[in-house]
Amino acid sequence: MNMEVKIKPREERELEDWVASDCHGLNFFDIDGSLQDLLTIYLPDDLRAHMTPVYRELGEVAGNRLDELSRICDRHLPVLHPRDARGRNRDWIEYHPAFREMEKIGYGDFGIHCMSRRAGVHGWPTKVPPMAKYVFQYLFTQSEFGLMCPISLTDTSSMLLERYGPEDAKAKFLPRMRSQDMDELYRGAQFMTEKIGGSEVANLAVTARQENGEWRLYGDKWFCSSADAEVCLVLARPEGAPKGNSGLAIFAVPRFLDNGERNDYRIVRLKDKMGTKSMASGEIIFNGALAYAFGDVGAKPNPGLRQMLDQVNMSRLSHGVRAAGMMRRCLNEAMMAAKTRDVFGEMIINKPLLRRQLLKIMVPTEQVLSMVMHVSNTLHRAEQGDEEAKLQNRILTALLKFRACRDNITVATGALEVRGGNGFIEDWVNSRLVRDAHTGLLWEGTSNINALDVTTRAIAKAGAHEALAEDLKGRLASTDGVPGQYAGELSGLIDRATKFADEIAATGNEIKARQASNALYHATSATLLATEGATLGRAGGDARRMLLSRLVVDTRLRAADPLTNSDGSFEIEAGNYLLSDAPVPLDVVTDLLRL
Repeated sequence: MNMEVKIKPREERELEDWVASDCHGLNFFDIDGSLQDLLTIYLPDDLRAHMTPVYRELGEVAGNRLDELSRICDRHLPVLHPRDARGRNRDWIEYHPAFREMEKIGYGDFGIHCMSRRAGVHGWPTKVPPMAKYVFQYLFTQSEFGLMCPISLTDTSSMLLERYGPEDAKAKFLPRMRSQDMDELYRGAQFMTEKIGGSEVANLAVTARQENGEWRLYGDKWFCSSADAEVCLVLARPEGAPKGNSGLAIFAVPRFLDNGERNDYRIVRLKDKMGTKSMASGEIIFNGALAYAFGDVGAKPNPGLRQMLDQVNMSRLSHGVRAAGMMRRCLNEAMMAAKTRDVFGEMIINKPLLRRQLLKIMVPTEQVLSMVMHVSNTLHRAEQGDEEAKLQNRILTALLKFRACRDNITVATGALEVRGGNGFIEDWVNSRLVRDAHTGLLWEGTSNINALDVTTRAIAKAGAHEALAEDLKGRLASTDGVPGQYAGELSGLIDRATKFADEIAATGNEIKARQASNALYHATSATLLATEGATLGRAGGDARRMLLSRLVVDTRLRAADPLTNSDGSFEIEAGNYLLSDAPVPLDVVTDLLRL
């Protein structure tokens, strides 16, 4: 955390000076040394040089105005107006002006929803690669999680529409879904969940009928984020289609018809949610809504679920990115509180137990940032036709969603505790981060669903774990600077995690699916941290990520006896460097790894 913390001498302090500071007012890009370091590894030099000023601009907005607006929107929730004064169904949603201003920042000013879907955003001559885009999501989410859902949905919905949608729908909707003009913009959404549940997709009941040569939708959707989006993608079953997954099809449903009239569906209620309060999620009833079918669908097997999974996987990656951004805000807030809270005669960052708690917040935060960089880079290669990258991406996305969103809850709670009683007060950001973290855990599949996706599909059906292991071991072999003994240990852990996951997948032992997914996530992230740290250190930069790699190995991949009073010398010494902003040279790291 690269920041100047100015503390008044005790004798000069007013009472308010004894309250720990927070990160509001800082530039969230400038204080993120980890992000800046990793961009030198993962982004091409020309793209990084071009985007860095834009990242810095968003970092300034995120740490100031966006943070203010998010606090306002967390208290002034969307309001559904079901009818007008004459009793006509108009079901429009009223938003606080602060929400509209946030939309202008995300959609209009920075074009996060469209920069990977059309050329020219921020002056880049082609479509912006995924990793460069996800940095925008990462910075934005450090202040506002809720709005990132509609922004991401607009991005992925336009992708799916372009990939599979009918030509007439593309012509009508895509230009406006990719516009930065707020008067022209069409926001996108994805409606899947029904009363039967979100995970059991095979039993969805919303029906599509052909009437006078047009498709019409009938039935209820139970949880619809961005409920008033101008274009929603709906998973439905055409009449006569087979039961189960094979009968499902995708339809693009506009909120307004060509003549300006409302389409035939209603928002009947908004959800009163634990988190993401700024964004409207609701229940929707389709009563003959006009819909555009994705492909030649009907009373036969349909490709809808397979097509929709493209969007689901992109959303899972986005959730990993959002978790990474929120964890970074939590870490920054915890470090700021620890550096500016003076009790018992010193700042609490000097207290041994608190230092250990900060490391427990830092390690998963740095893990997920490495994973986000790697997964988004792998996605880019996959989109360019790299078959090995496609296979790796199949397992990496599920691993990221599974672990990152779980760690987000632990990190958010730990950061709240560091701030003490003030963390529980809504004047500070911590309580909102805790609430939003729990929401991210549930969207696009629970932990169990994603863990089972890893073992029963990505491994058992695709064999993606083998491609992942080969890539990780290749990275170790080709990276100079990782001490041989430690590189050998990491290679062995990759083999063990891969073998264990393979056994779980082969036996169908669902009880161990989370354990297998955890092992693969930690082995992957520990390897990435080590190779990143070595690369940066050999270039004369900060090699601290190798220390973080060792902490992952020690706490997640090595057997530990909880009743052994070990001296913890490595953790203590590593913590002294990691909790300081000073770069850690490669030779220092190499010596520490021998402890």
